[in-house]
Amino acid sequence: MSTALTIRERGWEVVKAVGFKVIQAIERVIVRFSLVGDKTFFNAEDFPWTHDLEANWHLMRAELDEILKDREALPNFQDISRDQLQITTDDKWKTFFLYGFGYKAEKNCTRCPESTRLVEAVPGMKTAFFSILSPGKHIPPHRGPYKGVLRCHLGLQVPEPKEACRIRVGQDIRHWEEGKCMVFDDTFEHEVWNDTDGQRVVLFMDVVRPFKQPVAAINEFIIKLVALSPFVQNARKNQEAWEKRLEQAQAAAAADTVAQS
Repeated sequence: MSTALTIRERGWEVVKAVGFKVIQAIERVIVRFSLVGDKTFFNAEDFPWTHDLEANWHLMRAELDEILKDREALPNFQDISRDQLQITTDDKWKTFFLYGFGYKAEKNCTRCPESTRLVEAVPGMKTAFFSILSPGKHIPPHRGPYKGVLRCHLGLQVPEPKEACRIRVGQDIRHWEEGKCMVFDDTFEHEVWNDTDGQRVVLFMDVVRPFKQPVAAINEFIIKLVALSPFVQNARKNQEAWEKRLEQAQAAAAADTVAQS
């Protein structure tokens, strides 16, 4: 049984390697039709949907504060997406998913109605979650899987000094600010540091990159194919399993409270 599993895992690694090369070839063509160009960081003001996020960030922060009361129960990123084991193996990068490549985390969204409303209003939103970095966490250099989406970070909790909590994309370095959006292309090599004594939390979103037609339609098709891949489907199952475990733990805690009263 374990041997069969290893064969399947190796097979998936081969498929990923081949698929990645194919996607890179596609990227080199479609990026020429990008309506926002091809660079590391973008001006957030050029994306109208960032305005509403920034104007209402405090609503997300209020819901985040409630979630963080039980921070230790939150899953590590690699517990949801096993591919993240290449860049993180400890418990210093926690997540709370609302959407993952188009799939809605229903129970989490119910707990955060304002955050859900705000991210659902973003055109082309595919992924949205709270990304929580512990003090001293370093995420080593890596690149995102596909240039057909752009990444947005909305600062929700940024420790001081802000300059010590930073991200490098390509050769450009920025730091987060509470209530401000940062839009960048994660297919450039990037790296993250939280060299502070505080916790950093951002709303982490992937949004469809705007393209000219017919490339826009081709891009949507590729994103749908990625959403059907084992990479995404396994992460979806892991998220659902975590939600079920949390629900059971909460039910057990509630039963204990009733029994003791």
